[in-house]
Amino acid sequence: MPFSRDDYWVWDFWFADDGDRFHLYYLHAPRALGDPNARHRNARVGHAVSPDLRTWTDLGECLAPSGGTAIDADATWTGSVVRDADGGWRMFYTGSRFLTPMGVANIETVAVATSHDLHTWVKHPEQALSADPLLYETLGATSWREEAWRDPWVMPAPRGHGWWMLVTARSSRGADELDRGVIGLATSDDLTSWQVQASLSEPGAGFCHLEVPQLIEVDGHRAVIFSCDTPALAGARVERGERGGIWVVEVDDALSCIDASTAKLLLDDSYYAARVVVDRDGQPQLLAFRNTTIDTEFTGGITDPMPLRWSATTGIIVEQTAEVLS
Repeated sequence: MPFSRDDYWVWDFWFADDGDRFHLYYLHAPRALGDPNARHRNARVGHAVSPDLRTWTDLGECLAPSGGTAIDADATWTGSVVRDADGGWRMFYTGSRFLTPMGVANIETVAVATSHDLHTWVKHPEQALSADPLLYETLGATSWREEAWRDPWVMPAPRGHGWWMLVTARSSRGADELDRGVIGLATSDDLTSWQVQASLSEPGAGFCHLEVPQLIEVDGHRAVIFSCDTPALAGARVERGERGGIWVVEVDDALSCIDASTAKLLLDDSYYAARVVVDRDGQPQLLAFRNTTIDTEFTGGITDPMPLRWSATTGIIVEQTAEVLS
């Protein structure tokens, strides 16, 4: 059944698979805050496990902000988990530091933690990775409200050896300041030392940001999924009156570039922050959080799996959607 917590808002999430159980890492914040928008600067990471992506056992909080002047002083946001060469686990997550107690301006940094049991995590602030201002927009360079460098998706390099990290970022160039959303890139040989590279996509594709990017494969076809809701669309997509949500764009095997201008809407923004995980039958399944409201109250919670398949006429599609409350 869908995953949720009665006293907490639950939204972005990611997975690790140890071969026996699926491990769900999810952002949560107490509903006692009153304002759902306040959840972002109070986010912590929770942990749940499942044998089948449907029946969940919640293990509670596993990662919290560090406070003070740390890179994750105020909030711990979305990330990914991979296994390293020594058999341990590494979590790359977003650390957020807000500049004022009530403002929205914040600096985002990719932070790192390690674990041997997938629940107890040790942070490594010396391995943090920040946006390169020569390539990516930083706070104060434009009127944009944040220094976007978040949602790290770490994976084996699609060509050659080593590792790639896809990042939600904004380009340092582009005539339309709103239309600068890109998928950033960093590379590493060892998961410890990272080099920031030029973005995989170009500004001007119609997105203020391309959130929670992930490389997926469905029936032998590779694509990148990302999320951008209606208020964060830009440029020609706004002029055409498009609706936002979860997007998909096909890529070549080498992931040489991502032409985000050709991205197609996979699901509208009643769903958001999708992740794709392969189930025990080898079927790619998409899960998302419920980006809906009841009596103006944000609902949150994570859907049941939704199978993906390839269509010769329309490309990757969701075969069956999950119920969304409205």
